[in-house]
Amino acid sequence: MKLTRIAPALSAGAALLLLVAVLVIALWPRAQPYMVASANPYASDAGAAILKAGGSAVDAAIAVQAVLSLVEPESSGLAGGAFLLHYDKRSGALDAWDGRETAPMGVTPDLFLGADGMPMDFLSAMVSGRSVGTPGVVMMMWEAHREHGLLDWADLFTPAIRLAEEGFAVAPKLAQAIARDPVLMQMPVAQDYFYRLGDDGTRRPLQEGEVLKNPAYAATLRLIAEKGAAGFYQGPVAEAIVDAVQNAPMRPGMLALEDFAAYKAVKREAVCAPYRRLRVCSMPPPTSGGLTLLQILGILENYDLAGMGPMTVTAVHFIAEAEKLAYADRDFYIGDPDFVDVPAKGMLDRDYLKARAAEIDASRTMGKARPGVPPAQGGTEWRAGLSPERASTTHFSIVDGRGNVVSMTSSVEGPFGAHLMAGGMILNNQLTDFSFAPEEDGRAVANAVAPGKRPRSSMTPVIAFDEDGDFLFAIGSPGGPRIIGYVAQALIALIDWEMGMEEAVALPHFLDRNGALEIEQGTALEEMIPVLGQLGHSIDVRVLMSGLHGIAMTAQGLEGGADPRRDGSVAGGTR
Repeated sequence: MKLTRIAPALSAGAALLLLVAVLVIALWPRAQPYMVASANPYASDAGAAILKAGGSAVDAAIAVQAVLSLVEPESSGLAGGAFLLHYDKRSGALDAWDGRETAPMGVTPDLFLGADGMPMDFLSAMVSGRSVGTPGVVMMMWEAHREHGLLDWADLFTPAIRLAEEGFAVAPKLAQAIARDPVLMQMPVAQDYFYRLGDDGTRRPLQEGEVLKNPAYAATLRLIAEKGAAGFYQGPVAEAIVDAVQNAPMRPGMLALEDFAAYKAVKREAVCAPYRRLRVCSMPPPTSGGLTLLQILGILENYDLAGMGPMTVTAVHFIAEAEKLAYADRDFYIGDPDFVDVPAKGMLDRDYLKARAAEIDASRTMGKARPGVPPAQGGTEWRAGLSPERASTTHFSIVDGRGNVVSMTSSVEGPFGAHLMAGGMILNNQLTDFSFAPEEDGRAVANAVAPGKRPRSSMTPVIAFDEDGDFLFAIGSPGGPRIIGYVAQALIALIDWEMGMEEAVALPHFLDRNGALEIEQGTALEEMIPVLGQLGHSIDVRVLMSGLHGIAMTAQGLEGGADPRRDGSVAGGTR
């Protein structure tokens, strides 16, 4: 009827054709937005190109990680490990892929104890062959691609191969990391790759903007592209890594080809819990990130953070106290679930978290929080370990044109991992995430080292859903054990304070890992120090280098945010 009023002179046949055309246009699938938020523009652009070509979120994640391994080697790489959350919009399935490194079968409990039986200093443990675990990220990506990949595996490495052969401009963060590293210049291979020899015979670190090529990495990528995971876990790449570890100039390690052959990525069940009107999901152990984050949120759900106001003294105090309680449980209970009984369900019990919340005093800090006793904790009496995690990691978030989502955190530890290189890659030092002391007061530590075990992590990739079960946020961060606090603060900003993604990832940082209240140096938060001191907080003002990268679904479409503290960027469009 409407068509005949608009064009009454049309014949019946013409009107029918016009009606069909209108219906086709109305029902034709519209171009869907896609987006990548990562720690480097080269990586974000590579991921966006894969999505534009029709690739899935997992396809793009593989391309992003391959590029980051080249352009951000101080933070992550294919010779490291990762955790990947994947949301499939069509089925509603949420997968939690564990690509964490494993300890070689030849390790012993005294891995990081000195001749005197005391724990080594961190630098000695890190810069060594002993700290290198069996890499997991390539196997994890291979398995995830078998389930969720759309493009050919080999094509996903083309951007990284091209950059490795043609060269890339050194980013500010990489240049700064090279310049301040105390031992990288003395390490074989690394000294030739990251430094330039001057006319006077002395070495100088690479400068920001200099072009760096890596033909050895290009050769590694070609093997992986051609042979899949076997190109990494068998043959020359695995052999080169094992050789570098077993012949390390300082404290050779036990990593063997048998460890590569035995490595398996694990698909686990994500940990999820309600917060306000949303459902927040993250990775389960062996990372402590998901459980600890959800504990923090579960404790704070008992308080009106929106009413306290964004970034007020009151809000800072309550969030810090909730973090103390959650970090206390983290240090006591969490380890590799294939080796220890982690009381995950009890740690997220609503009544338990409500009882923990009641321990917060609005007028005074609790000081050092003690671990609680979650329901069904069991009879094992664990002790907190000594695990000096460092802050060099990366995170990226991806939404593809079909609405599928990846939230992936990846690391070689470090910075610059074990400072060893093979196949054009920095090798991880993730075994230093184990407790250096295997027991405390005669009782076992949940995160003690053991053959084949995965060290506890703090990586906290997140995907959150609204009350209808639809995707709302993907976010995560690097930062060692501070990752959990960075992500918790960003989620509170997004949910309780109704900030946009860009604003949330750029907020000044504060967090409390059950010690001093850490305040980000050079920010307005320093003005709160006198009042926070009156509440009894011990204050530590310091540089807090997060790398939050997130994507939010808004009424206007996708909104990405890249942490201004790093070199990240957001790329995307519509297909």
